[in-house]
Amino acid sequence: MECKKEKTAKVCTCTYPCSKKGICCECVAYHRDMGELPGCFFPAEYEKTYDRTRENFFTAWNLNK
Repeated sequence: MECKKEKTAKVCTCTYPCSKKGICCECVAYHRDMGELPGCFFPAEYEKTYDRTRENFFTAWNLNK
């Protein structure tokens, strides 16, 4: 499988500058290990807070019950 880092980085909505930008498999694995979700899973206004918690994800998408 070929990594499409350059193409993916152009459409990545994460605003945090890191070495994983565009390398989705590494980004997802990193955040999973941290108990978080990647920035691209959040709407823009929530992504900019850098709060990658599941709780913030649920709040962002109105999934709190």
